[in-house]
Order: sequence, then C-alpha cells, then structure tokens
Amino acid sequence: MRISVSSDMDEPVARALVAELRKRGHEVVAHGALAPGDDPQWAACSSAAAQDVAAGTSDQAVVCCWTGTGASIAANKVPGVRAALCTDAYTADGARRWNDANVLALSLRLTSEPLLGEILDAWFAGQASEDTEDRRNVERVERLDLGRATP
Repeated sequence: MRISVSSDMDEPVARALVAELRKRGHEVVAHGALAPGDDPQWAACSSAAAQDVAAGTSDQAVVCCWTGTGASIAANKVPGVRAALCTDAYTADGARRWNDANVLALSLRLTSEPLLGEILDAWFAGQASEDTEDRRNVERVERLDLGRATP
C-alpha cells in the first residue's frame, strides 16, 4: 500500500512511524519536516498528504502535528478525505469500521512508540462496516464534500 505521511516536526515518533510503515511493507511518501525542503507547516504538509489520498496517488495517509488536531482539521478540508484523530487502538478501529476513515491523524505529543504500533495494528486490521446505517452516514459525509447538506 502507498501511504503519504506528514509531520510538521521531525520528532522521534514521526521517524518511528515512517520506519514502521516501511517495515510493514508499505511505500511511504513523505511530506513536511520528513521531506527536506518541503513546507513543514501543519496546514501545508497535512493537506498535501490528504491531497495524495484524494487524487488516488496514495491509498491512505497519516498526518501528524503536536496535538494531532491541526493536522486532522487541515486534512479534512480536502474533499474525499475522512481523517480521524486517534489516540488509541479502539478509536483507530472504530474510525476505520464506522467512519471508513482514509487518513489517520496522530499526536506527536501523546503517541509513544508502543502505542503507535497498537494504533497501526488496529488501523490496518480495520475494515469499513457493511452495515446499512454506517454506510448511509459515510455517504452523507461524502455529500457534504460536494456541498450538498443532508438532513
């Protein structure tokens, strides 16, 4: 799988994320502080990684900033992206299952290397729910991307 990764800071957990994704056999496309010469600002690098997903040049993305909040906000501004800020494995599993999230947002401050492994395990094991109500909710979000509000 091709995964875009962005971080606004060159932190140990961001480097561990890239190494872990490669160890799991994924191709990594780096943005921000992880790519020399790239714009490291969280809004710029997170949206760049999200754009890769929206354009179909990456299958998924992982966006990081100090709290993870700014990275998730910037990624979610890109139509077609459903970014989820996950601080534990249960949330990562739920984001994949119920929200069909395609971008994982992480906090550089809160995510330890052991926790990172647990979150990634849950994220990659998670499958989008086939439940009608869950699919209907994801479709509503997709319509919001198109500017069509739904009841």
